[in-house]
Amino acid sequence: MNTVVLGLGSNIGDKRKNLNSAVHAISLLPNTVIKKVSGIYQTKPVGFDDQDDFYNAAIIIETDLSPLAVLGACLGIEASMGRVRLHKNGPRIIDIDVLIYESYFSDSFELTLPHPRIKERAFVMVPLLELYPTGRAPGLLFLPNLREIGSEGVEKTDLEINIP
Repeated sequence: MNTVVLGLGSNIGDKRKNLNSAVHAISLLPNTVIKKVSGIYQTKPVGFDDQDDFYNAAIIIETDLSPLAVLGACLGIEASMGRVRLHKNGPRIIDIDVLIYESYFSDSFELTLPHPRIKERAFVMVPLLELYPTGRAPGLLFLPNLREIGSEGVEKTDLEINIP
């Protein structure tokens, strides 16, 4: 089994329900177990400001699926939930990013791992640091601390994701 970290986001409709639906769908993937979930964070949009705030979270799974199979599954879940990509950084029912795949590094057109913008985005880093408070994530990836990246525009909610 490989440890994989996924980032989730939603800013259309019932955002909490969307995150829970995505986590439930992920839990149904073959040979995949959800190990841990972060809290839900309300975050300001990045790159395209004229949209509603996001709910973001991160989850740790263990799976036998290959990195490309995990990516394909995430894209399939997004499509099944009605995600439409109208423009970059636009509103979305659900976004599922493969952030880290244990001890796997790739820089290909299909998949770059670790995700190239992890350390640039507080809405990714804050939930990740909740899951990995020491800053050491799978594959020996060291995460910066919040003083280095800041957490402006990211607020923890009192909402939780239900682990199936």
